[in-house]
Amino acid sequence: MTETARLSAGDTAPEFSLPTDNGDRLTLKDLRGRKVVLYAYPAAMTPGCTTQACDFRDSLGSLQAAGYEVVGISPDVPAKLAKFRERDAITFPLVSDEDKSVLKAYGAYGEKNNYGKTVMGVIRSTFVIDENGVVERALYNVKATGHVAKLRRDLGID
Repeated sequence: MTETARLSAGDTAPEFSLPTDNGDRLTLKDLRGRKVVLYAYPAAMTPGCTTQACDFRDSLGSLQAAGYEVVGISPDVPAKLAKFRERDAITFPLVSDEDKSVLKAYGAYGEKNNYGKTVMGVIRSTFVIDENGVVERALYNVKATGHVAKLRRDLGID
């Protein structure tokens, strides 16, 4: 299996400027001065991705109280992201990376095992980025269920 270049703590987070679910653009520079949890997920409105998004939604208050903004990134088109946001009352930005260039820059797109087969796709990942745009944590192959609770514990939020 080909290894995708992965980020590590201390790396500068790759910049991005991507369309959001509501038609705006969001850049990493827009978030300077705030801590960011950027999480990559394969596809809006699938069971695992819905569970994960709803866990982030339900934890958003405590994450924001601790100084974190949450942003979800997937290769879905903005219209699909808008449906996802509306259907599941997602209360944080969802950004569209249709050409997967940002996902690749973060090491969150590449070969992975899916039900015993090697396929190309989004590697479910979470990145904690500090106020200056530096990666504090780069977590790859995270589970959709229980990941947000573990992240909160690891960040000392619980």
